[in-house]
Amino acid sequence: MRELERDHFDPTTSSAPGLPGSLAILGAGRAGGSIASAATAAGFDVEVGSREVDAGDAGVVLICVPDGAIGEACEHLVPSLAPGTLVGHVSGATGLDALAAATAAGNHVFSLHPLQTIPTAETDLAGAPCAIAGSNPESLRVARTLAERLGMRPFEVPEEGRAAYHAAASMSSNFLIALEEAAAGLMEAAGVADAREVLAPLVLRTAANWADSGAGALTGPIARGDEPTVALHLEALAAKAPELQPLYEALAERTRELGTQA
Repeated sequence: MRELERDHFDPTTSSAPGLPGSLAILGAGRAGGSIASAATAAGFDVEVGSREVDAGDAGVVLICVPDGAIGEACEHLVPSLAPGTLVGHVSGATGLDALAAATAAGNHVFSLHPLQTIPTAETDLAGAPCAIAGSNPESLRVARTLAERLGMRPFEVPEEGRAAYHAAASMSSNFLIALEEAAAGLMEAAGVADAREVLAPLVLRTAANWADSGAGALTGPIARGDEPTVALHLEALAAKAPELQPLYEALAERTRELGTQA
């Protein structure tokens, strides 16, 4: 089970060149807090601020604010940056153009997006994949090295692919929770208590099978062509949760398509 039994990446085995020892993080929320914890453990001198941060002596500044606030935060930071300071953000969907103020001031920019659900500011990022981008080879090297020093596994995402990349990430994480909550509600409507506890082993095993086999992990009535059972499902949904019928039908059609490819 890839996520549940994830091997932690050992940054001490990386051959990547070093970074400046100081890191300023603007934004003390879930992402900023988790990155700050990882950076401190990695030996960085870390300065963190929720609204303001002293970036004057930092070799790298990382902006960890909501996507819509990145540009404004960068503009606010630029006057206090020392020459040569590298500026990054942690958004998955936002391009490097959000850091245009830093670029215009002569700073190299990058992005670093942990491909991990971060429910709290103490989330362990070790072993998580990490999407990176840079405005030039130097800033890309910094993004890669920083990700590795924080214990993550960096991979590059082209600027033109960022929105699609982040949509895929949201589908695989947020939509999964929405889907499982729908399933749990339907099971409770069927009269089964503790639906989440009952469903969790199935969900976790299915995720592990998908990680190993992709579409080949499909099982169930649609995969085996048992349309009478699918019809029973639709009848039950019409009676107990009609609002879920369009979701079921759309996913059933996609499952049929995948079944022909497996």
